[in-house]
Amino acid sequence: MGMAEFMLSVVIACFFWKRGLQRRFPATGAYLAMRVASAPVLFLLLSEDQFHHYQSVPWAMAYFLAFWAIYIASAVLLFFICIEVFRSALSAFPGLIKFGIVVFRWAALASLILTFSTISFAHRGVFSLPDVGIALMRSVSILELSLLAFLCLSMNALRLSPRSMAFGIALSFGLMSANDFIASSLLSSNASLTAPLQFVYESGILVALGIWLTYSVLPEPAYTPMVMPANSTIYRWNEIASALGHTGTQVAVQEPANGFFLTDVEKVVEKVLNRNLQGRESES
Repeated sequence: MGMAEFMLSVVIACFFWKRGLQRRFPATGAYLAMRVASAPVLFLLLSEDQFHHYQSVPWAMAYFLAFWAIYIASAVLLFFICIEVFRSALSAFPGLIKFGIVVFRWAALASLILTFSTISFAHRGVFSLPDVGIALMRSVSILELSLLAFLCLSMNALRLSPRSMAFGIALSFGLMSANDFIASSLLSSNASLTAPLQFVYESGILVALGIWLTYSVLPEPAYTPMVMPANSTIYRWNEIASALGHTGTQVAVQEPANGFFLTDVEKVVEKVLNRNLQGRESES
């Protein structure tokens, strides 16, 4: 199953580069490249460690460092993948994109604070890498699930097609995140690789990669300019988001004229006439 996962990743990467999607989703392309390139390296290190019957400290340490370095790098790339998917899904709404990027940055800052504030640091030095990597991946997984839920709920408003590549990437990573959460809650830390739940976990990864491969092979629907009424709610949100943080030029604000403008003019004229009459009477 691990070999099938590697082969699926290779096929996805081939179609991804063949269609030039790495220019549209550069972080996703980097994630695929790292996933494909790191699998043989980790397999080689693990094989050498097993060849020495798990007694060679240098090989075991090399595998440990390589695995968790790739794991942490994957968590960082997944954050930028979420931003790419968000940009692609809301490409017709630049104001909402700008506002959403600010939210993503604050979410990243909050995730980093929570990550390093909840780690016990019971392990010292490089042995704290698993604690950092798992905490970061948990935060990014929550972000992936939130992004998938947002796209599913706002698909009609955004005119987003279920066949779009952005939705396909969000769906694949969302399924992987849900699979990770379920597996981490059911599997113990010292579970065997031949445990039944391990096969269920690997099957979930293969299903997610199969969905991603389907989106990579099938063509996307042709892009059509989005037309919506001016009183649309999402259009107003986009205009409000575009105005946030924009200083612009200062203008003088005048009170709006009401519907009884002529009536007010008549009152002013009557007051002037009354004053003139009173002045004449006083003079006489």
